Amino acid sequence: MKSFITILLLVLVVSCAPIYVNYDYEKTADFSTYKTYNYYSQMETGLSELDTKRFIDALNLKMQAIGLSISDTPDFYVDIKTNEFHGAQRNNVGLGVGGGGGNVGGGISIGIPIGQSNINRQITLDFVDENKAGLFWQAVSESSYNPNASPEQREKQMKAIVEKVLSKYPPKKK
Repeated sequence: MKSFITILLLVLVVSCAPIYVNYDYEKTADFSTYKTYNYYSQMETGLSELDTKRFIDALNLKMQAIGLSISDTPDFYVDIKTNEFHGAQRNNVGLGVGGGGGNVGGGISIGIPIGQSNINRQITLDFVDENKAGLFWQAVSESSYNPNASPEQREKQMKAIVEKVLSKYPPKKK
């Protein structure tokens, strides 16, 4: 029973890994003029073919939900790029030795890493107006990535990333 609770807690912690997103946009862009989009035909996402399909499917659903539609003559193009990297290892065990006598003391300490480092994935989403402004909106997301995840988990992760990335599109006027 204890192992079941431990596994359940571990799954909850891993599945709730945060998604960090940084946004940037051209402050002179008129976002109300952008109603249609399409993807670059020779886009190399860096994702597997299946993950690319999952990401684009989730992106299309969210874009439709915010009032954008896919078109053969789009107002802007979407470019997707990814990068995977190993995050800093956060788990370690500290060992220390110390001694002293009287008014003199000293010590030595080292940290021994345990476990594996995290694999993180950075996904950059660019919106490019090839007729006017060029790149006018960009979101860069970073989240943990499990290369051994099931297809269902991968789809859920892609949907969560898209939801978080497009949560601030279009940017609010200040």
